[in-house]
Amino acid sequence: MLELRNVAKMAGSEYHIHPTNLVLQAGTLNVLLGPTLSGKTSLMRLMAGLDKPTSGTVHFDGVDVTGLPVQKRSVAMVYQQFINYPAMSVYENIASPMRIAGKDAATIDREVRKAAELMKLTPYLDRLPLNLSGGQQQRTAIARAIVKDARLVLLDEPLANLDYKLREELREELPRLFAASGSIFVYATTEPSEALLLGGNTASLSEGRISQFGPTIDVYRNPADLVTARTFADPPLNTIDLVRSGNTLQRNGETILQLPDHLARVPEGPCVIAFQPHHLSVARRHETSSALKARVIISEIAGSESFIHVEAIGSRWVMLEHGIHDIDPDTMVDLFVDTRHLMAFDTAGQSIAHAVNG
Repeated sequence: MLELRNVAKMAGSEYHIHPTNLVLQAGTLNVLLGPTLSGKTSLMRLMAGLDKPTSGTVHFDGVDVTGLPVQKRSVAMVYQQFINYPAMSVYENIASPMRIAGKDAATIDREVRKAAELMKLTPYLDRLPLNLSGGQQQRTAIARAIVKDARLVLLDEPLANLDYKLREELREELPRLFAASGSIFVYATTEPSEALLLGGNTASLSEGRISQFGPTIDVYRNPADLVTARTFADPPLNTIDLVRSGNTLQRNGETILQLPDHLARVPEGPCVIAFQPHHLSVARRHETSSALKARVIISEIAGSESFIHVEAIGSRWVMLEHGIHDIDPDTMVDLFVDTRHLMAFDTAGQSIAHAVNG
């Protein structure tokens, strides 16, 4: 078990990591989700012992390891930018942590070839890293982490440089691999979709603070605050300031939406209503939908999906539609909001009510 007790990291008078309490259990997958500069790498370096906290303590299985250097900890770390030994073959790169640990030759050979097969590196075991593509070099670094059999494995956006097919395969395989070993597996990403695919637990980070930690699907469906909801939205979360009045949600005295049953506990007065881009549509209307007039700003076609930016009720929103929807700018459209998925927050950004489901 890894435990951070009121751990903080400062640079001068500024916090890089605000005081943080976090417990990670052995054999679990834990995702650090947040935008660039949210503190993911800084937090991982504190976990690993690469940096020492300004205040607070780090404990492993109940032992205070705050001052223990990384070399004396059972830690493996893989960065987005691959790091390999340039003068060693792929085989020797992967084997290096086991040689340092004094493993016998047969064990080393078996584990190297097993990891190489998983990473699709078998044909390249005799090559030097400089003769590999960037993706192959990153796979070599991941394979080295696999065979190290560390108690704490930290992966800092490790799949960003890999091709789509391999990325999808590893997203499925890596959690099972490390869970079976009993390691604590920490995976940093900027992509909410990747966190959902990986599952496990997720810590939502913003500006050096963990806003929420728990089972990934729960954090996604039941964000504790608006910061977490925004962190877990890509494209960006849609929001609008409204006022509850009876069974309606109003703006400037005009009824915008009928209050759905799951928002019944929202108090009278101002609130923030939020919803994900895929819960807006110009093409799909459900019996739970409410229609609004909107002006199209721009349509972005991304393969099998379209991102349609609109202006409605004085707010700018984005919707995610499946298929190709090439709508001219300034076109007026009927916009359907699936009210089953509305979330409500108070004016301080704390959750009042969650969507029925994701």
